[in-house]
Amino acid sequence: MKTTTQKLTEWAINKIKSEYPGDVALLVAVEGHSVNGDEHGLCFDYYVPATERGLEFGRTFIIGGIGYDLYPRSWERTERTANLDDRCTLCLGNAKILYSRSKEDEERFLALRQKLFDNLKNEEFMYVKALGKIDEAMNLYRTMMFENEMYKVRMAAGYIANYLSIAVAYLNGTYQNDWRIGNIAHLSKLQKLPDGLIQYIRSMLDAKTSEELKSLSHLMISTVRRFTAANAPARAQSTVEPDLHGLADWYQELSLTFRRLAYYCDINDAEMALTDACSIQNELLIVREEFGLKEMDLLGCYDSADLSRLKERSIELERYIIDTIESNGVKIDKYNTVDDFLTTN
Repeated sequence: MKTTTQKLTEWAINKIKSEYPGDVALLVAVEGHSVNGDEHGLCFDYYVPATERGLEFGRTFIIGGIGYDLYPRSWERTERTANLDDRCTLCLGNAKILYSRSKEDEERFLALRQKLFDNLKNEEFMYVKALGKIDEAMNLYRTMMFENEMYKVRMAAGYIANYLSIAVAYLNGTYQNDWRIGNIAHLSKLQKLPDGLIQYIRSMLDAKTSEELKSLSHLMISTVRRFTAANAPARAQSTVEPDLHGLADWYQELSLTFRRLAYYCDINDAEMALTDACSIQNELLIVREEFGLKEMDLLGCYDSADLSRLKERSIELERYIIDTIESNGVKIDKYNTVDDFLTTN
């Protein structure tokens, strides 16, 4: 005797063949969806339309109290899933083809799934994707800090735990491949884990006040950020040195900001000094990454009551940038006077 899953799978395939033979490229099942024996996702989860008319094939319905959602997932969205730009990674990673219009459609789909698996093995790629999830968690946290309603704070904390769990999975070269279990169970299977994260999530589940949830969310984000920094992939050693002409161009543009910062420090204008120091610090973070420079901490010296230390540190870092450029044989385009400039140019 056929099961409900078998009957529905046959119904979907027969309907495609009889009513949408050229309009549906694939019918796909997804393992890891079924909860409490409902077999959700096993008879079908989604289909890939081949034409505009193919969108009409989708529908939702309920049988025996169990909801079924036969929805379209485009080739473009499948591509995004392969690049981990779509949250439902298991819809591709755990996919099982039930029907294909042609061998070409099947091969195209399998190539995208292989692309996903290849991306999971790429440490640098996954590191960037993990940073994206951490950013999502931090954006939620910023909003949460201004919320007073308990239900909104709890919702934000739940999403923060989920985004961070996904980030940790990415740093382990995998994804949440079974939605039938929670973040704690997924994290427990991983080789590398942030200190205390599982305990923080458990405490978040039991928290009774918004203050507790906000504090635990901060702890979750902090431990995952430390873990991420400690697990940054080692960049492949390149035999090609970075082109420091680009750093020279950068310095020529930013030199005025260094000069302006020194001026504001001299006149004890803490607000304007901080504004320019923040701008320079941001730029230093960028060029450090791009040109392989040492860590450059400018704002650590900021003290509104004594701006002299900030000025000294700014001069020190500016000298380091100049020495780096010139010691590599690159000439900074600078002149003593306007006449020198006009003569040369």
